[in-house]
Amino acid sequence: MTPPSANPSRSANPSRSANPSPSSASPSVSASPSTSPSDSPYAAKPWLGLLTPAQRAPVTPPPTVLHAFREAVTRAPERTALAYFDGRTGYAEADALSDSVAGHLAARGIARGDRVAVMLQNTPHFVLAVLAAWKAGAVVVPLNPMYKSGEVGHILRDSGAAALVCDARAWAAYLREAATGTAVHTALTACDLDFQTRNDQRVLTHGREPQAADAADLTAVARRGHPAPPDPHLTAADTALISYTSGTSGTPKGAMNPHGALTYNAVRQVTGHPVPEGATYFALAPLFHITGMVCELAACFANAGTLALAHRFEPGVVLDAFAEHRPAYTVGPATAFMALAAHPGVTPGHFASFQVISSGGAPLPPALVERLRGAFGFYLRNGYGLTECTAPCASVPPHLEAPVDPASGTLSVGLPGADTVVRILDEQGAEVPIGESGEIAVRGPQVVPGYWGLPADTAKAFPAGELHTGDVGFMDADGWLYVVDRKKDMINASGFKVWPREVEDVLYSHPAVREAAVVGVPDPYRGESVKAYVSLRPGARVEPAELSAYCAERIAAYKYPRQVEILPVLPKTTSGKILRRELRERG
Repeated sequence: MTPPSANPSRSANPSRSANPSPSSASPSVSASPSTSPSDSPYAAKPWLGLLTPAQRAPVTPPPTVLHAFREAVTRAPERTALAYFDGRTGYAEADALSDSVAGHLAARGIARGDRVAVMLQNTPHFVLAVLAAWKAGAVVVPLNPMYKSGEVGHILRDSGAAALVCDARAWAAYLREAATGTAVHTALTACDLDFQTRNDQRVLTHGREPQAADAADLTAVARRGHPAPPDPHLTAADTALISYTSGTSGTPKGAMNPHGALTYNAVRQVTGHPVPEGATYFALAPLFHITGMVCELAACFANAGTLALAHRFEPGVVLDAFAEHRPAYTVGPATAFMALAAHPGVTPGHFASFQVISSGGAPLPPALVERLRGAFGFYLRNGYGLTECTAPCASVPPHLEAPVDPASGTLSVGLPGADTVVRILDEQGAEVPIGESGEIAVRGPQVVPGYWGLPADTAKAFPAGELHTGDVGFMDADGWLYVVDRKKDMINASGFKVWPREVEDVLYSHPAVREAAVVGVPDPYRGESVKAYVSLRPGARVEPAELSAYCAERIAAYKYPRQVEILPVLPKTTSGKILRRELRERG
C-alpha cells in the first residue's frame, strides 16, 4: 500500500482515464434501440405484443441510483432502508451515515472518477460504502469476498483502485498484502456484527478483530459525522461500477456500468413488477454481483423500499429472514432455490409474502420450476442478463409464464424489454431467421460501452455498441427468447454438436438429482464424450449407470452422458453459477 501523500490513483495507469465515463474506452451506446434493417424480424420487436401497456410505456429514470436514494430520503425519511437481522436503519439515518463516510473518503483525496473497491458480504456496510463512494464522485469496484489474494491483487491493479473497503479479518489475513504495490492508499474495514445484536452463529461466526492501525473502522467513521463533500454532479453517462466478470471462463474483465444503465434497469424492474412502493426486497443474490446491485439494491431504492440483508447465503438463515421480514420480491440463482427447497424446515409459508420471485445468473431447469410450484406454491420467474448489460435484458413478465420449447425442452428466459433489441446471429454476424439458433446479441440502454482499459476486447464484444454475448439461443415467433448454452461449452462428439444445457435439463427431471453439470471430456474415438457431474437431493440414492440410462431413453444417442460422476456438491461461483471449467479440468 502506497502512502496517502502519493495519491497514485491519478497516475498509476496513465493509459486509463481518471474519470472513466462510458466514452473513455469505447463508443457510447446509441440512443437508437437497433441499427438492424427495418425489415429485420428482430427490429420489429415481436415481444411487444405480449407486454402490458405499463411495460411498453417509456420510462424516465433518475440520472443515478444516488438520485433515487435521495428522493426516497425525501419521501420517507423514517422508513427502514436497511434491515439486517434485528437491526433497522432508516433512510435519513443511512443518508447521514453515508455522508460521513463520503466525507472521510474525500478528506483522503478520493475524488470524481477515482475507483473505490468494495469487498463485503450483504451487510449494511456494503450499502453505505457504495453510497459514500458515489457521493464522493468515485466509481465502485465490487469484489467477491471469496476471492483469494491473487484475484484481488489483479483487480486492484487493473482498476487502479485508490481505496478498499473490506472485512476487518480479511484485511489482517491477506488483503493488506494483496493491496501492497497497488494504487490503494486508503482502507476502511468493517465488522459484520455491527448494525444488529442477534449475532446469528450460522453466518456471524467470528468476533471482533482488533482495529488495524493502517485502516479506519467504517462504522466509527459513519457515526463520526464528517461533513459530506460537495455534490460531484454525477450524470447518467458517468461510470457507476467497474464490474468484473465472474471469471467462469478465464481472467475477469471489468465491464463499465454507467449510472444510467443501473437506473434504467432498476426503474424497469419497478414498473414491470407489481410490487408496491415501500415493499421489502430480500437480497438473496449477493450485492457485489450485478444482479443483486441492480434488481435488489437499485430497484429497492427506486421504489423507496426496505432492503433486507442476511450477510451471506445460508438456507436456514434465509428462510428465517423470509419469515421475519415478509419480503415481496427476491431474485437468486436456481442453485439457491434448490438449497432452500432441500432444507428440512422449509414450508410454503416461508414464501407466502412474495409477489414476485425471480431467478437469474444460472440456467433454470423447467423441472425445478414445477417442483417448486408443486411443493411451495410459487412460480419461479426466469430471467436473462449479463454483467455487460447491467443485469436483465429479458425476463418473464408477472402476468405470463415462460413457455418450454417442445423440441429441446428448454425453458424460455423471457421477453426483451420495450427499449431493448435482441437479435440472433450466425457465425458471420448475419441475422438468422426466427426459430433458428445463433449467438445472442443485445442492444439497448442497459448495455455497457465496453471493458475497462481493453479496447481490443471492447471492439470484439461490442461492435457498433451492440453486445455479442457469446451465448447461443433462439427466439420464437412471439418474441420469447431461449438460451441454449455458451458457445465455448458446446461439445463436439463424433462431429455432432451437443449443448450441455439440454442434457442438464434431462438430468434435472430425475427425482434424485439436485444439481447437474455436463462437460465434454477427451475421447480417443469420438473426439469428445459427454460427461455429467451431479449432486443428489437429501436422502436420494441412485447409481451413475441409472442416470446414464435415464438420459439415453430421453435424448439422442450421441447426447447422453457415457460417464456420470456423483459429487456431494458442485463447484460454484458465489453468485451461484456452476463452474463447468473446474469440472472440465477435473476430467
